[in-house]
Amino acid sequence: MHRRLKIYQSFWHIFWVITIITVPFLFLFFFSHYSHIALSSLLRDFEYSFTRIFIAYLVSVTLAWIFAVIFYKGKAATVGLPIFDVLQSFPTFAALPLAVYFWGPSNLTVVAFLIVTIIWPIFFSVVSSLKLIRRDWEEVAQITNLKGSNYFKNFLFPVTVPGLITGSIIGLGEGWEAVVATEIIVKVHGGLGNFFGAHASDAQLTIFGILGFLLLIFCINKIIWLPLLEISHKLMEE
Repeated sequence: MHRRLKIYQSFWHIFWVITIITVPFLFLFFFSHYSHIALSSLLRDFEYSFTRIFIAYLVSVTLAWIFAVIFYKGKAATVGLPIFDVLQSFPTFAALPLAVYFWGPSNLTVVAFLIVTIIWPIFFSVVSSLKLIRRDWEEVAQITNLKGSNYFKNFLFPVTVPGLITGSIIGLGEGWEAVVATEIIVKVHGGLGNFFGAHASDAQLTIFGILGFLLLIFCINKIIWLPLLEISHKLMEE
């Protein structure tokens, strides 16, 4: 364990982490000064979108993992996986006006459509991880009589971690894209969609906004998800 965590104790790793964390804030400060938009307003819009996507992610990752465990093999997989495959192919934005009609321009509408966007990459990625479980691992679990919480903690959850992380990277990438489009269409209060919609006629502000948006996603992946993915693969190899 000490060998795996040594990278997080090196000077250069800490330096680059601090640098990557600092860059988006410096960009926001520069962007605020250039556009004459209050920094607090930019941060507030980001907070609205981040909160919506965070709630949607928590719901998505929970449901995706549960459904994957239930439907990854046997008769349940034969019936369930084709249905889920059709559902993931459904153009969700086609139903968005109908959802707005029933639920109105609310956070519930935005979060619901983010869940539909994020859940499928996580679900199918976890299913793939479960299908790759080696036979000798299952035999060891049976021999050691792993059951209940011990089976979940020491076998089932660890083997799904790479799938969870890979699916989260893909799902959140699609989610960040969807949150902007959904907020614009739904016309909900606050959020990055509100910013892009309000400044759609200003090409320079829009370009800078997109660059900042991409920079933010890159930094989140670089600091959080890619290290987690590397660690999860090392754990699986051991």
